[in-house]
Amino acid sequence: MEPWPTLAWVLLMTHIADWVKTVESRDFSLMDIILLHPSTTPHPGGFKCFTCQDAADNYECNRWAPDVYCPKDARYCYTLHMMDSHGDSVSVTKRCVTLEDCRFTGCAEVTDNGYRVCSSCCEGNICNMLVPRNESSAVFSSTSPLVSSSRRLGPAMLCYIIITTTVMILTAEHV
Repeated sequence: MEPWPTLAWVLLMTHIADWVKTVESRDFSLMDIILLHPSTTPHPGGFKCFTCQDAADNYECNRWAPDVYCPKDARYCYTLHMMDSHGDSVSVTKRCVTLEDCRFTGCAEVTDNGYRVCSSCCEGNICNMLVPRNESSAVFSSTSPLVSSSRRLGPAMLCYIIITTTVMILTAEHV
């Protein structure tokens, strides 16, 4: 038997294996979010949040989040992330909320079972893509002058905003 069909078969299988790894990625990219978000809204200022209840991890939450707009009175996206003592996800809950539900953000230890719970709120379209894992990401981030004047943006959040804005501008030029 000639070696060429065998070599072609091996190369084809290698290519397919690389493709499968790409398809099984457990993170959403900013481009995925931009493509999923339509440009029309049901009401002025309408936006979406990732929404799930007790998902196994962030990927499962974002993957199966229903594609619906938040109610008119809900201006923020809320995330509650429960982790075990190793920092692995136990539960992720995300939803649209009002300002009243965003008053308490941060992390707390649940001493009965060694779990750690972190919650965060953000303002803006599908801004709750990531989950809070520590005190620096368990914050209330808002673009409203009333809310943001009492809290300074940390360097990590400022860097995230700059990178996200840059990526959105660059990807918008290519569309």
